[in-house]
Amino acid sequence: MLDQFSRTEILIGSDALDKLKSSKVAVFGIGGVGTFVVEALVRSAVGELVLIDDDDIDITNLNRQIHATMKTVGMAKVEAMKERALEINPDVKITTHKILYNKDSAESLLEDDYDYVVDAIDMVSSKLDLIEKCKARNIPIISAMGAGNKFDPTKLEVADINDTIMCPLAKVMRKELRKRNIKKVKVVYSKEQAVKPMELEKSESDSTSNKKKRQTPGTMSFLPSTSGLIIASEVIKDLIKDYLEK
Repeated sequence: MLDQFSRTEILIGSDALDKLKSSKVAVFGIGGVGTFVVEALVRSAVGELVLIDDDDIDITNLNRQIHATMKTVGMAKVEAMKERALEINPDVKITTHKILYNKDSAESLLEDDYDYVVDAIDMVSSKLDLIEKCKARNIPIISAMGAGNKFDPTKLEVADINDTIMCPLAKVMRKELRKRNIKKVKVVYSKEQAVKPMELEKSESDSTSNKKKRQTPGTMSFLPSTSGLIIASEVIKDLIKDYLEK
């Protein structure tokens, strides 16, 4: 009988599909990159997801985050994404944590039964802590590098962190990971030279607010989304690699 995963099964086979249905993936950061990771994982039959993010959807998220609509503005990001995922696959099991991941919350959020972890966090300190703890527990992890102020999704690549170029975030991460004696981390990053942000119109009555806005990276819908879809593809391929090689 045909179901929503019939065409997936044609491509990867029934054994690989069963593997995905029994897999548990945690996505840390449910924003521009993370929402598209979750979307693709749900549509690829991953059976259990854990979503971690402390933020709510605001109006500025509508340009790039798949769970962001006028109806969901103000909702917790993890809950909006959970609702969307269940509309796609009512059988997917989803746990949400509306909390900031950092070294203090790590023990309550990291579980040894994760089959894969996706790092789509913005904060460098949190990214480093998550990678370090996953490596210590032998949990596979893939990390998203910077997508802000970049425009060309064809410049995105999958690489080891040590092979990255043209990405300021990756440069910082390489340095800090070496201090922690972490030698390899799979990442998705962009080789594109960052675009210089346009100056917003200055307002005499709100100069401080405009200064803060100018410091915020610019984004477009297609860069974070493409990064998220690439990350999801790597997670899927790694989870079923034993079946694909037969």
